[in-house]
Amino acid sequence: MKPLRCAALLAFLCAAAGAQQNPPPFTDQPQFGATNPLIAEGDRWYLRRQEGRVGLKASPGPINQAIAAYDKATADPHFVEARWKLIRALYFKGVYTGLDDDSRKAVFEKARRVADDAIAILDSSIEERGIKGIVESGPEFLAGNLKKRSDSAPAFYWAAACLGQWGLAVGKEEAARRGAAEKIRDDAATVVGIDPEFEEGGGYRILGRLNDESPTIPFVTGWVSRDDALKYLRLALQVNGRSFANRHFLADALHRGDEKQKAEAVALEEGILADPPSPQRLVEDLTLQEAARQNLAAWKKAS
Repeated sequence: MKPLRCAALLAFLCAAAGAQQNPPPFTDQPQFGATNPLIAEGDRWYLRRQEGRVGLKASPGPINQAIAAYDKATADPHFVEARWKLIRALYFKGVYTGLDDDSRKAVFEKARRVADDAIAILDSSIEERGIKGIVESGPEFLAGNLKKRSDSAPAFYWAAACLGQWGLAVGKEEAARRGAAEKIRDDAATVVGIDPEFEEGGGYRILGRLNDESPTIPFVTGWVSRDDALKYLRLALQVNGRSFANRHFLADALHRGDEKQKAEAVALEEGILADPPSPQRLVEDLTLQEAARQNLAAWKKAS
């Protein structure tokens, strides 16, 4: 084991008696593994990602610093936390810093590679316990064997989120034909199995959005269902009813329904505009508020 990881492990064991063993509900907060100085540096920069923004566009400076620190920490071949935090930082850069299409695609190509690496490490941790059948295993199997690892839910969550953004970059239909939709579905279901409350019901939110947005392709995404979209998005809302993302994605799905559902969608978007954005997620929440504003304007014009 490398010296940095030894120091991190020692610090963790010393604090374990009084430490909370589960990850906090918001991944904005540093995890216990952040005793690694590279992770601690990355976390400091990640928490400053709102600095220097111009309107809805984040400055690339702080998030690039976070990415650089997390990237260095991935030199440890067994360090999952470094990888999921790198994926999370790449997600922010790809979505919120105003990149052109080619640059955005490149960011999510990298995120996809790092995510594959993180999940392979988690799979290996199961195999090392003498449990076989990883390749054929499904979300329930993985979740059941990874519940005790605080890095598993964030790894699968950010893997699914970034793969979704990669799919948007290459095109929904092409991504689905290349297996992205099915993998996003399985990764999100694994998050739900590990911790349904992680990231404000993030596993449910991804499953709902996936079912709402994925193209229906025979023999590829025949499982896509509007009913499932609404079911999972409502489950996410039950986990956290104040989340802008939970409300906005449910509103998007509802407005394609009947008049009662359209009225509910309008009320959800109006609620987002009425609420103050989170200071910790300022760019993210402001972006969702703008999307809600655009929805309301488009719906009003079409009515």
